[in-house]
Amino acid sequence: AELIVSTRGLDDATAISFASGRVVVPAGVGCDTLRQLVSEHGAWLPLDPPGRPSRTIGSVVATGTAGPLRTGFGPLRDQVIGLTTVTADGRVIRSTSEASSETLVRPHVGGFGAFGVITEVTLDLHPIPAGERHWIATGTRDQLSAVAREFSDQGIVATAAELLSPALATEPSWILAVRMSGSVEHLAEQGERIDGLAGMAWQELAPDRRALVWEGSARGHATLPITFRLGVLTEGIDEAMDLIVDLVGEGMLSAGAVAGMIRWSGHATSAALRTLRTEFAARESPLTVERAPWDCLRRVGHAGSYREGTDGPIARLRDEYDPRGILATAIMSEEDE
Repeated sequence: AELIVSTRGLDDATAISFASGRVVVPAGVGCDTLRQLVSEHGAWLPLDPPGRPSRTIGSVVATGTAGPLRTGFGPLRDQVIGLTTVTADGRVIRSTSEASSETLVRPHVGGFGAFGVITEVTLDLHPIPAGERHWIATGTRDQLSAVAREFSDQGIVATAAELLSPALATEPSWILAVRMSGSVEHLAEQGERIDGLAGMAWQELAPDRRALVWEGSARGHATLPITFRLGVLTEGIDEAMDLIVDLVGEGMLSAGAVAGMIRWSGHATSAALRTLRTEFAARESPLTVERAPWDCLRRVGHAGSYREGTDGPIARLRDEYDPRGILATAIMSEEDE
């Protein structure tokens, strides 16, 4: 590129504003700083993306990265209710998630900067939970995923339920980590239900151990050069993880045991990633490369043409937001463009 644009300078925490259950934050503010300020204002931001705690809110939105709390609060696009973006030809666009302008917000969440530069984000806030409890169970991957599929039948409501590989959990075996929030009565009832799941020994986590499990796994994904996520339903998680392990190894692997989606971090060639994307396209499971060295991204692309129907919409959006082709991004591979 002839010029690299960074929004890290948009980090003035005094510019953060709160109003009507929402927060407006410059794109360069770190997630850790934002969470602290939100807490001081008596609110909660259920945002736990993988990576370093200091990663900017703009990077989280641009990559569309959601962590385990997507189980209870949905994908990131459901929490972003407004954006300010600057197009490649200098237009400043302010939009909200209202029905009339929703099409302006959604392309930028997970657009990897291909449709403009995100400069400001408006996020939905939630009340601070009255209480929280956290559990883990250890076992084989198939055992734990089978137990998680019983949650709905048993009336277990989790805000996060994540399968973590041994390398990611820094444990000798796979773990299923479960997080619940709510009133004291609700948590007591949920605790009885999870203890009643047959064949599993659950260990409730003390506060210091919680940080090791959740924050440790979030940082773990940032320690390896390539990270991708895979859109897959819960009933297809076991088969999908088997295929991932066969093609690129286990690496650091996590999966939403209740909400679906798989995230993998490790070492892989661009050829292996393209093969993996092709395999999952046949299963209608889109593979998105969240992070990789530029040389790899040039060959693979963040989204890629193997995701059925992606090429046309992406091309139209790039024509709309970047008509002169100024922005150099790897939303698609070089072969696809």
